[in-house]
Amino acid sequence: MPPKNSRVIYDVLYGFVPITEWEEQIINSPFFQRLRWIRQLGFANYIFPGAEHNRFAHVIGVMHSMDKMIRMLGIGVPDHELFDPRTRSEAAMLHKSLRIAALLHDIGTFPFSHAIDNAYIRHGNDGRTMRQTKNGKKPKDLPNSHEHLGSFIIKNTDYEGGITRILNQFGLDGQTISRIIKGESQWLVANQLMHSDLDADRMDYLMRDAHYTGIKYGQFDRDYVLANLVTYDAGGGQLGFGVRESAQHAVEDFLIARFSWYSQVIKNQGSAKFDIMAQHVTEALLNQNLVHQFHDLLAMIQERDERFFWFNDVYFMSKLQEVRFQKKISDPRIAELIEMILYRRPPKTLRHPLFEHRLLKTDSSEQERAKLIGQIQKKLAEFEAVLQKHGTGCEWILADIPERDVVFTRAMHQVIKKRKSDNLYQERDPIKVVSKSGKPQLLVERENTLMKHLSSFINFVPSVYANESATRLLKARGLVENR
Repeated sequence: MPPKNSRVIYDVLYGFVPITEWEEQIINSPFFQRLRWIRQLGFANYIFPGAEHNRFAHVIGVMHSMDKMIRMLGIGVPDHELFDPRTRSEAAMLHKSLRIAALLHDIGTFPFSHAIDNAYIRHGNDGRTMRQTKNGKKPKDLPNSHEHLGSFIIKNTDYEGGITRILNQFGLDGQTISRIIKGESQWLVANQLMHSDLDADRMDYLMRDAHYTGIKYGQFDRDYVLANLVTYDAGGGQLGFGVRESAQHAVEDFLIARFSWYSQVIKNQGSAKFDIMAQHVTEALLNQNLVHQFHDLLAMIQERDERFFWFNDVYFMSKLQEVRFQKKISDPRIAELIEMILYRRPPKTLRHPLFEHRLLKTDSSEQERAKLIGQIQKKLAEFEAVLQKHGTGCEWILADIPERDVVFTRAMHQVIKKRKSDNLYQERDPIKVVSKSGKPQLLVERENTLMKHLSSFINFVPSVYANESATRLLKARGLVENR
């Protein structure tokens, strides 16, 4: 049991969640408080009104799930050691570091999460806004992703209220925590717990998102899965974890729930169209230097510039209001997109046989997928030519062709192809089923599992959207279905 009068947070899913002194300091830091103002599911609340939950609650839930998994696996330490800042044993530091990694894994999240994140990644660094920090050094050149932004926060904020300062104060190593978050630490079991097909992140967001959207797809028997976690000897001095044979169907249910969740909620056309609109708008704002560039964010973090703490959903929506009111965007298409986002006016979904969602077999998916994408792009080019020739210049089309498809899990042939070592049981991502004798097997290699067969399918979900004038023109010329 946690020490008497220990700090607690009440969570809607788990009840009272005990936290340590250093975790409380991290949670109370302005970097962490920023997460209160970033929705977990981006624009999903435009379709599911209850989806107002934020990254703040999610990461606390991930920390709680991580702690549960650690304890069920028997690799944790008693509470009197966990909550004692003076305890520095290897087991205690691993337990503490895993909880902190779970707590900080989304610390670099962009406004509206992945929609804006993708815009920054696509925009890249052009050097226009790179500027020197107070110590005369330019910010480090990093890929423009939330993972690298978060890693930068963890390792470069050694000042009052900074994450680095808090970690150093309590003897916690930011580099170790950053590697765990990336799934690249020296410990296999730590990487699995933070970054695999059965990790603490997924254990939380499936249930949390299902709760707040009201959609039941994300529900699974969490308690049964937790109760059947078990470690195994992965060789080379590494400890891995999997599930007992009795929980095989429970973890398959977990994977099916995740597949259905992504297919029906994350890829829901009603909300996904606003995400893709926001991505295009952000790219336009970045090109015209109307929002913070990535290197500006790095410099703000290093210099403890308060503007970074306000880099959240409110910042993004306020920026759209400012750009629209002051007419800072001359492109009529971007101006219309901004108006549609602000007032929840969705674009039309273009219907065409090529744009239908498909289940593809993984053994032929690369070729079939590439062929489909080529056909879609050719059709889109045909549409664009028609709009350019017969339109007024205000028509636009937005294509959402996924770079990553919805999958149950990697099929056996994919695991073998992408493996990083000859020992499959040291592979981080695949779920392992552990026999009573302690022998592991990949879930997808077992003959009596659904996943051996379901893993051979991916859900290819392309979507194409257009504004009213473009839709009318394309329908009038018989290029899209009139429904």
